[in-house]
Amino acid sequence: MSAPEADGQQTRAPLRSASWFAAEGKTGIMSRSWLRSEGLPDDSFTGRPVIGIANSWSELTPCNVHLRELAEHVKRGIWQAGGVPFEFPTTSAGEPLVRPTAMVLRNLISMDLEETLRGNPLDAVVLLAGCDKTTPAYLMGAASVDLPTLLITGGPMLNGKYRGSDIGSGTSIWRLTESYRAGEISQDKLFEAEGCMARSRGHCMTMGTASTMALLGEILGMQLPGSAELPADDARRRTMAHLAGRRIVEMVGEGLTPSKILTRRAFENAIRLNAAIGGSTNAVVHLLALAGRVEVPLELAEFDTLVRDIPTLVDLMPSGRFLMEDFAYAGGLGALVAELGDLLDQGTLTVSGRSIGENYAKAKCFNDQVIRSMGNPVKPAGSGIAVLTGNLAPGGAVIKQSAASEDLLHHRGRAVVFDRLEDYLAVADDDDLDIEADDILVIRYAGPRGYPGMPEIANVALPKKLLERGVRDMVRISDARMSGTSYGTVILHVAPEAAVGGPLALLRTGDVIVVDVVGRTLNMLVDDGELAVRRADWTAPEVPSAARGYMKLFVEHVQGADLGADFDFLRGRQPPEVPRRGF
Repeated sequence: MSAPEADGQQTRAPLRSASWFAAEGKTGIMSRSWLRSEGLPDDSFTGRPVIGIANSWSELTPCNVHLRELAEHVKRGIWQAGGVPFEFPTTSAGEPLVRPTAMVLRNLISMDLEETLRGNPLDAVVLLAGCDKTTPAYLMGAASVDLPTLLITGGPMLNGKYRGSDIGSGTSIWRLTESYRAGEISQDKLFEAEGCMARSRGHCMTMGTASTMALLGEILGMQLPGSAELPADDARRRTMAHLAGRRIVEMVGEGLTPSKILTRRAFENAIRLNAAIGGSTNAVVHLLALAGRVEVPLELAEFDTLVRDIPTLVDLMPSGRFLMEDFAYAGGLGALVAELGDLLDQGTLTVSGRSIGENYAKAKCFNDQVIRSMGNPVKPAGSGIAVLTGNLAPGGAVIKQSAASEDLLHHRGRAVVFDRLEDYLAVADDDDLDIEADDILVIRYAGPRGYPGMPEIANVALPKKLLERGVRDMVRISDARMSGTSYGTVILHVAPEAAVGGPLALLRTGDVIVVDVVGRTLNMLVDDGELAVRRADWTAPEVPSAARGYMKLFVEHVQGADLGADFDFLRGRQPPEVPRRGF
């Protein structure tokens, strides 16, 4: 299997899989003979690139439940191009169901994929992902090995339809449940909306984390152009899967690997695009983690400094009005890239073998209400993610300005502090809860180590008594994350987190906090002497769920949000050498 021709397919370099299938003696016999039970013809083992199809399908991950069907279309393309496909499963995680959070499993999924790629006779891999943690996990795992890799995301759901209007996954849940708690709508209407929201297969159709990471995967160059935004049930997504199967075989011959695509310039494009789409704050931790895997220098502060000249141009929930189906039909990512022009590096390489600029050279916008022009933005330049620092967050904290209330971006208020989400929820509906709209609600010990896993709880529901008064936003601060589908004036990812002794752990109810988003500062008005006294009395809380197994590994090795919450032993990549023989 050194390099013979097979059905016109000529590889340009020795195939990694040849160490298994072209080996002499018992090694080759073992590798080939068991696979013959799958009905493969002899030429499957002679010169054809072996392509893995990593599948995050699971009935417990509803966003990805259609990926087994999509895999069949990838296989068609691989066979057609002269390759041999092998589909395999990995750990899967769906944010709607996994507790305490799917974020706990992101690093595990990446490790699962990495070791599967290292240990098997694969020359390349197609990644089938969708739900918001599966996409970054797959990119992280594949980039760590650096085999030719192509991402195909599952696509968003069709727009939700409720009583003549569009409703979006996540975003409408937060709005409708708050309306219900405020007594504005009945429980029957809430249940009716629930049944109207997820009316097709696919991931969230708002600009949540799943849609964000799909679009960022494409602008990073890891996904074929035009494939990120297509609805899951659009036949063109299946066509894209077929074309991806063809293309990955070509990539083997070209030696086109993630390390050639995931460059510093590609990450800058992703950060800037995230601002233009009003993308999720979760992109911060995922891009930081991915950059660490491919050894690209990237700092938290750059998620702010790189986007100050980028307006929000995509009018999608939660920052705007429309949904991903509208974005796709308006021209999708190509139209947006064309509008941004030189604000992006148009020369970065992609899995197509062409540059970003070449991929979208003919792109047009068909609805300038969904994809706005530079002269008519949804939000002005500099209104994307802001990174705040100060004595409450010396390692940084982030806020999504496009989803926040402008009048709260400069705010001074009394801290009302809760050590556990459950403690707050237990009293959130009490009329005698000591909290007012000008106060700042703090939920801590919810970072990567503290919860553990850094759940999406930072955008906690407002106290019921404030909702009943018509209050719909207040400043909230946490070392947790928030769903990309959510909105509000929420300062999150506070680093260092409380569980490792960050200043957030020393904050007390009644302390005054000053938020200055324009000045990029977050401070508590407590002098250093008092903080020193409090630190002397502080002890790290126990994490009962981290006594054994993977959770113990997670808590002992997870890094802070400012480093992407990856494991300390997973930074950097290791070339895809052939493993030693096991027999």
